[in-house]
Amino acid sequence: MEGDFFDGSRLLGIVAPLKGYRFCWQLNRQMRLDFRITNQIEIPMIRKKRQYYFTVYECPEPHKTLVHYLYNNQFDGEYLLPEFRHLDFFWLLKGDAVSDELMVEMVGSIKSITGVQLVTELTHTKIKHREHLIF
Repeated sequence: MEGDFFDGSRLLGIVAPLKGYRFCWQLNRQMRLDFRITNQIEIPMIRKKRQYYFTVYECPEPHKTLVHYLYNNQFDGEYLLPEFRHLDFFWLLKGDAVSDELMVEMVGSIKSITGVQLVTELTHTKIKHREHLIF
């Protein structure tokens, strides 16, 4: 199931100590996107006998099958991907193939947003808990 979910997708890790809604607002404004919170694909997780919910924002591109998903990595002191505690968000591009040129352009646009400190591409094979990204 993991292979099917991640086939052809690209993933960015972002350090931006901002609230999710604020970061999405800036992305929408800067990059002319339409990220919206998607409660139907919120990631629930049980740790230490407590329930945690990791927010996922979604932005489908019109007239394409490419969909952008922005995951919040932290909720109430717990992490969606604990091996990447230093990252605040994960941006998954899924659907259409995404060219290297588009990725470079996107990384540049994201870095230009106030509050963003780091943007890096992650390979799915190096993520220990990648099943946490599957909804």
